[in-house]
Amino acid sequence: MKRIFMVASLLVLAVSMAMTIPSALFNWGKSTHDFGRIVQGKPVTAEFSFKNKGELPLVINHAQGSCGCTGVDYPKEAIMPGQSGTIKATFNAAAPGAFNKTVTVESNAEGGVQTLYIKGEVVKTATTAQ
Repeated sequence: MKRIFMVASLLVLAVSMAMTIPSALFNWGKSTHDFGRIVQGKPVTAEFSFKNKGELPLVINHAQGSCGCTGVDYPKEAIMPGQSGTIKATFNAAAPGAFNKTVTVESNAEGGVQTLYIKGEVVKTATTAQ
């Protein structure tokens, strides 16, 4: 019985300590951007704004599109607690048709990896785009 009590006490202590560890934390304005209909051959850029709601500086280690058709620009410097930043995803719109792409963001934030989404439809001429 003492052993069960001891293990339970250690488990409660470990959980309570884990809950108080400071971290960096993304707070996204949005995580999905719908371009709607866009003209083929004219690259478009989505901006994903975020704020560091954590207690530690937020460091983005890497951000990458799901294919070569999506370029990503992200802050290389640490985002301090309470400060904001932007990740830009540029889709090249080379091929006609619907698209759904992702941007994977690796950082020291709680959860580690975040996924952003862009979607839309590439059309051949400007007269059919909205």
